[in-house]
Amino acid sequence: MIEVAALAKRYGAFTAVRDLSFRVGPGEVLGLVGPNGAGKTTTLRCLAGIIPTTAGSIRIVGNDMANDPVAAKRMLAFFPDEPRLFEYLTVRQHLNFVARIYGVAGHEAIAQPLLEEFEIADKADQLPGELSRGMKQKLAITCGLLHSPRVMFFDEPLTGLDPLGIRRMKDSIVKRAREGATIVLSSHLLHLLQEVCTHVLILKQGEKIADGTLAEVAARFSNGDANVNLEEVFIRATGGSER
Repeated sequence: MIEVAALAKRYGAFTAVRDLSFRVGPGEVLGLVGPNGAGKTTTLRCLAGIIPTTAGSIRIVGNDMANDPVAAKRMLAFFPDEPRLFEYLTVRQHLNFVARIYGVAGHEAIAQPLLEEFEIADKADQLPGELSRGMKQKLAITCGLLHSPRVMFFDEPLTGLDPLGIRRMKDSIVKRAREGATIVLSSHLLHLLQEVCTHVLILKQGEKIADGTLAEVAARFSNGDANVNLEEVFIRATGGSER
């Protein structure tokens, strides 16, 4: 579970996120959307404890990010849009390293199914420099899932993936939500969010415009139109501006 109350992040005189509160429960997939510069990545990095908040509170599975960051971070995985890998470690060595950091005993039994799920089992002894952009993304996600996180943050997770990889990634996200994970997914691919998300949170200029289930948010901005999709909801909610 993720609980956010009155979150704010300021850089000097500039406020990137302002008075943001929301909650995501187990089994829910929250789509985090907004124009460029809306504060999505800043929000995700605050939630994952990568950057400190200016104000407000974040609780990850009951653990306060400010007061007990280690316990909170043990519960989560953050997947940035650009994979962060060690160029001198093979795929297998990456997994060994992550297992040691998180204290995952007998990690080989967990790692092998993940390698097969993301179709990189045959790359286990290769270095990142030998992998394609999509394969690097798959490795980063495999590493992030090794400690079985209960909360997951995805920032543009489909970058570099081919159509089959995109389909498998969507299936993986849905599967883990069904198993009880709490997931926040940020992407400009609104058709993806509509397929996998149960809830949506719309930001604009660092402020919350709307949040709720897909049906609730669609109804709010439908203007009486039937079958309004998330792209149309986004345009109506943000005024079609990319400010």
